[in-house]
Amino acid sequence: MRHSVSELLTGRRAQHCPFEPATELTALREQTGLPTIPRYHPFFGQFDARAVTRYDDVHAVFAHERVAADMNADPDAPRTLFNQPGFLLGYDGPEHARLRRMLAGAFTVRRLQGMRPSIERIVADRLDAMHASGPVVDLVEAYALPIPSLVICELLGVPYTDRADFQHRSAILLDATRTEQEQFANYAAMHTYMAELVARLRAEPGDGVLGEVITKHGDEITDEELIGFGTLLLIAGHETTSNMIALGTLALLRNPEQLAAVRDDPELTTPAIEELLRYLSIVSYLDRRATTDLDVNGHRITAGEWLSLSVLAANHDPAIAGANAGLDVHRKPVPHLAFGFGVHQCLGRQLARIELKAALPALLRRFPALRLAVPFEQIEFRAFSPIQGVTSLPVTW
Repeated sequence: MRHSVSELLTGRRAQHCPFEPATELTALREQTGLPTIPRYHPFFGQFDARAVTRYDDVHAVFAHERVAADMNADPDAPRTLFNQPGFLLGYDGPEHARLRRMLAGAFTVRRLQGMRPSIERIVADRLDAMHASGPVVDLVEAYALPIPSLVICELLGVPYTDRADFQHRSAILLDATRTEQEQFANYAAMHTYMAELVARLRAEPGDGVLGEVITKHGDEITDEELIGFGTLLLIAGHETTSNMIALGTLALLRNPEQLAAVRDDPELTTPAIEELLRYLSIVSYLDRRATTDLDVNGHRITAGEWLSLSVLAANHDPAIAGANAGLDVHRKPVPHLAFGFGVHQCLGRQLARIELKAALPALLRRFPALRLAVPFEQIEFRAFSPIQGVTSLPVTW
């Protein structure tokens, strides 16, 4: 499977600093208009897309009601991540509103705040486990993955012992180098797992997110839609947050003065987390399609055209970040697009913030001498994925 630089340009990162946009992407942002670039998708194949890279343009496209995710499920096609009823990221219009309303009720501020003690207990337990197995550990395996995985297992009511399987399968789903056949087989196994979970919850809903949806809206939602809900939560609930914990730690280790400031000043926790969300832009890019001819910020877009939105370039745009878009934990929080914007803005954004505020400062305070156990150049970053991450992060103290 071939991937050229331009095909993944809207998520391309600098070779010298894999947290920041590549020079080619910065140059693309500085061009006038919305240039056309080739794109590849593991299920939709090769297509041309308009590159949307400036903050104002990306924000406007996210907000526009005539720009759609445009991936609604086709009942006659094989099930995939992009062809699954209930997978909210593929819905638009009234159906999206119907499904989101049912799921949003499980992410109220009151419920999420009630989870804070449990999340802090999970963090403390993982820190104890790290200390016991150290002084050299893989931060991804020992800390960054277990925390959001435990949280999402609790939310969904699934056994924590199942985490390794769904972590493996979600990693394949987000790997654009996998063949179509690999993706079909992988998703079929995940679909079977989620179908069994939904069947159990239909019989005994419990108090998890899916159980609450069944209790309140059981007659309004199909099993396939519940499978889509569960798949979305499993992937979004641990992939993005775990990568934020790992990459956030790595970015701070590369900036010792800023690390010390976050470690020693609790009042910096909130601005530091917002700055890391902006700076790292874990979800590098997203694709959308125009449903009609439209005008966005003076750019004429034709019905059916694909748009490749670079969240990474937008969040590093001088329009919101100033002349120096580098990491600055003292920066007053800016309205970044790390969680998207508009009707598709991430439902779990407040849960992610709670987890990050609990996990990152606690790690730095428990291990004040934390440092990389290998040279930075040996860290392997995830390639060909819309979600930035590292395969492992060896640290010591």
